[in-house]
Amino acid sequence: MTAIPPDPDLSRGQSVGQSIGPSLGADLRALRRARGLTLAELAGRLNRSVGWLSQVERDLSAPSITDLRHVAAALDVSVSMLFGQAAAPAEEAGYVVRKGARRAIGSDQAGLVEELLSPDLTDDFEMVHSVFEPKSRIGETVTRPTQEVGYMISGRLRLEIGARVFDLGPGDSFRIRGEPFAWENPHEEPAVAIWVIAPPVY
Repeated sequence: MTAIPPDPDLSRGQSVGQSIGPSLGADLRALRRARGLTLAELAGRLNRSVGWLSQVERDLSAPSITDLRHVAAALDVSVSMLFGQAAAPAEEAGYVVRKGARRAIGSDQAGLVEELLSPDLTDDFEMVHSVFEPKSRIGETVTRPTQEVGYMISGRLRLEIGARVFDLGPGDSFRIRGEPFAWENPHEEPAVAIWVIAPPVY
């Protein structure tokens, strides 16, 4: 997935401010905890103080574009993930995510386009919309300490879970409980799935 380019209106080191959604701090905290990192451990990776990171997580300090790139690298997420979705009306914020306001998430894995359907990462789970492009496959097996369930909306997907291989189609669902898994779409049309992942990893 392609990270968004630097905002030409923001110079190097300038704070992001309103370019980031109001849930940035809470999302950073959720991502850090999902990776089992303490404030001190993540601050050390960023060469920043624990106090600074704590203020960012509590939305008391706005990080710069450069800071966000370092944070994204340390947490192994795309920079675009940290830029938040389009601002929602006050009565919908935290409750509704409109189709055109989803956040791009995931890695830059070729052939996979993912969007966050959850309003933020502060729940015990996240819901993700995944599109697997035709003739695409993941480069290596994934293993992560999560419980995941998915539902196929359209297309067909080959899913390898542990030593088992499943060919999935529309209406099929699946579960992954910490096992190594890999995917492939060997077909001529995209495959679309909804995933629920606990705890959040993006």
